[in-house]
Amino acid sequence: MFFRSLIDFKNYCLILLVLAFANVSTAQKVFQPKQVNATSKGILYKTEKAFDIRLHTNGFAVAMNWGEILNYYTTRYYHLEIGHMKDQRERRRNKNLSFRGLGTSSDFVFGKQNTMFALRGGIGFKKYLSEKTRRRGIAVGYSWEVGPSVALLRPYYLDLIFNVETETGLASELRSEKFSEENRDKFLDVNNDIYGSSGFFENLNEWSFIPGIQGKFALHLSKGAFDKSVRALEVGVMADIYSKRVPIMIETDAVSNKPYFFNFYASIQFGKRAN
Repeated sequence: MFFRSLIDFKNYCLILLVLAFANVSTAQKVFQPKQVNATSKGILYKTEKAFDIRLHTNGFAVAMNWGEILNYYTTRYYHLEIGHMKDQRERRRNKNLSFRGLGTSSDFVFGKQNTMFALRGGIGFKKYLSEKTRRRGIAVGYSWEVGPSVALLRPYYLDLIFNVETETGLASELRSEKFSEENRDKFLDVNNDIYGSSGFFENLNEWSFIPGIQGKFALHLSKGAFDKSVRALEVGVMADIYSKRVPIMIETDAVSNKPYFFNFYASIQFGKRAN
């Protein structure tokens, strides 16, 4: 449920992230009790470490960045992140059934085969379009990054309804199963055979992976460029391209998977710079 809640509310969180950054920036411009020497270029730090929270079109990610500040205009950084990716066709539903001893049925995604996480690494550069602002304010630039991406896949389990014979006649029982060609008909019978999704933390030992590459390009807005603290907002595009189609959904005549994902994203960064 933790991951489901994050995904369901990502659009609201995206708006809150952008508004929060904008409000802090406005407050900084209005209230400046201490004036900075306009002729001073401040301290040029050598390294920075930043934590990254990203919301994108089809999921979210958290990341770490290790940067080497080359000059006033350029920072080279190394990036490592883990994120969740979903298919645009995923829709949650609940049949609101009640099974003896198990309570009300849980939400499920019809037609889903695997849950996907993306492990990404990369090397990138941040470039400022002009010399960093001499007063505390917003430094505008851009960033780009390339590197490997690995799609981590875990089978999606459903609680399926089976009719079994007992001494007193037919009875219904639930079985937690992942998709296979043998149970295809039950997995795709939304009206009769699906009760709900199984718990997320069940069967955590079943994983597969698909290698690929990833890249990002973004507008970078850094607040207080001379500060020891890193506070930045990025808005951009990202792409993941894998060596084969990623089986998130069950393929049918009308549904097929793809080996690539393109997303718009917004991320907030915070961390520290050091000499």
